[in-house]
Amino acid sequence: MKMKPLVIGLAGGTGSGKTSVANKILDRLDRNHIVVLQHDSYYKDLDKFGGITPDKINFDHPDSLETDILIQHIWQLCEGKTIYQPIYNFATNRRMIETQQIAPKDIIIIDGILIFVEKRLRELMDIKIFVDTDADERLIRRIRRDTIERGRSVETVMNQYLGTVKPMHLEFVEPSKHWADIIIPRGADNLVAIDMVVTKIKSMLAAQQ
Repeated sequence: MKMKPLVIGLAGGTGSGKTSVANKILDRLDRNHIVVLQHDSYYKDLDKFGGITPDKINFDHPDSLETDILIQHIWQLCEGKTIYQPIYNFATNRRMIETQQIAPKDIIIIDGILIFVEKRLRELMDIKIFVDTDADERLIRRIRRDTIERGRSVETVMNQYLGTVKPMHLEFVEPSKHWADIIIPRGADNLVAIDMVVTKIKSMLAAQQ
């Protein structure tokens, strides 16, 4: 009988370096046996906000994401089924017509700032990791990412940060650290912690053999 996939949650504040940590983990394991699901892919389409303009939407609140679909997709992958993950366009705040086909793998990594907030999602995870990075450094990374990759102005990024990102971090993200099994300070620079995580993953996989 094929073993159940190992489900790993990777949380942390915006710009904390979650993706970099995920890549460090992937570099130490066999990428062919791992799938990474981004919680950001499950943002609601702009049409579902009832005509509210993007500048008025709180994209850092759990209600802005369709977490139910993510949970369903994780269940399907655990059952050995292929899923079709949404593709979200951050420039237009809309779902693309196309989807990404994802086949089941031995390891599922879930990446997102709010993935520990929903209890049903937490309960699917075998390991919960929180990447803990200094707030100033996270803000600098956020500005760099949103201006370069998403075509936004510095003023727009700062207004969003002060209006919703920081308050939602304090209300939802920071408290969710309580649910983490492992906390990694300094993100991808903490190679000792990452090596310990990889060792634990290999141990859990071996125990399922």
